[in-house]
Amino acid sequence: MAKVVAVTGNEAVANALRQVEPDVCAAYPITPQTDLMQRFSAFVSDGKVKTELILVESEHSAMSACVGAAAGGGRVVTATSSQGLALMWEILFIAAGMHLPIIMPVVNRALSAPLNIHGDHSDAMGARDSGWIQLWSENAQEAYDNTIQAFRIGEAPEVRLPVMVCMDGFIISHSIERVEYLEDEEVKKFVGEYRPVNPLLDVEHPVSYGPLILPDLYMEYKRLQHEIIWNRVKPVVLQVAEEFYKLSGRRYGLFEAYRLDDAEIAMVILNSAAGTAKDVVDDMRNRGIRAGLLKPRLFRPFPYEEVSQALRHLKAVAVLDRADSFGAYGPLFTEIASSLYPYKDRPVLINKIYGLGGRDFMPEDAEKVFLELQDIATTGKVKSIKQYITVRE
Repeated sequence: MAKVVAVTGNEAVANALRQVEPDVCAAYPITPQTDLMQRFSAFVSDGKVKTELILVESEHSAMSACVGAAAGGGRVVTATSSQGLALMWEILFIAAGMHLPIIMPVVNRALSAPLNIHGDHSDAMGARDSGWIQLWSENAQEAYDNTIQAFRIGEAPEVRLPVMVCMDGFIISHSIERVEYLEDEEVKKFVGEYRPVNPLLDVEHPVSYGPLILPDLYMEYKRLQHEIIWNRVKPVVLQVAEEFYKLSGRRYGLFEAYRLDDAEIAMVILNSAAGTAKDVVDDMRNRGIRAGLLKPRLFRPFPYEEVSQALRHLKAVAVLDRADSFGAYGPLFTEIASSLYPYKDRPVLINKIYGLGGRDFMPEDAEKVFLELQDIATTGKVKSIKQYITVRE
């Protein structure tokens, strides 16, 4: 039976980690992740979880310790934000390249400079090509559910890859919401017992991790790394989501399509801002405007074919990025554009950069975007493909 609580996103994710009870957690505090790891460390101190908690001197050391523990044969977690994720950069690629299923909640926060501790997506978007699976969460409930499912996804024998679970800093991490917890035993049964593959601590069967590979083999290794995340992850994500639905009654997929089937215009948007935009979609519908929304959940690997099929029938689409790619279009926009590129019959696309450094995204901002899309759908005229909104002129 589900337990209904009022908790922050950080608290919900910390509780998910407690329920899973990983073998090792190595972490370093950074706002707005600190509260998450502080709560989990309290579970350890109070004897509510048997996890070996390693306190390190930096995020680089945290991920290094996680790599060692996972290679040794343990179920391993950490968490970080912003500059902390950036400091892990070198080791992120090592964790993925060694196929170590480390689970890492990322409480999304702007990257410096200038220094800003509030939420945007520049941290995880900067790490999108590191080989990690990425799941994104609109609210505390999704962050809790995604964290539990991440273990099954990353640890699947055919996958064996690390997973980031992303949620917006402060907006989700520190806001109190209604969340339904599963029972501890339900979570443990769903996640299952960890089964290490080629652990270093199995001295009877010695193995090497991270050996030197020269040009005659390196490219083949990297092609295989791509093929595993490209071909194997999506079916596992959908299978795990279906089993989670049977357990919880909450349904997940590769993305959420909100009032999209009969829409003429739509917005593509990640995480917490999607909740704001859904209300505006409803308002547009009440005004006779056939608006819809697509909210990606699985960003890496990106479900190109499925997304294109969901969007192809539209007349105009605005892709909203809470991260910028300086000198280029936003990172989410480029993925949506790539998914639709093969088709001659496709919607007009525009890119909006919004909410950087925690700038609020309000209903009136979403309304302006939808009205612009309606004008594009009617006239076929686009003023500019990339524009900054929620910004002072």
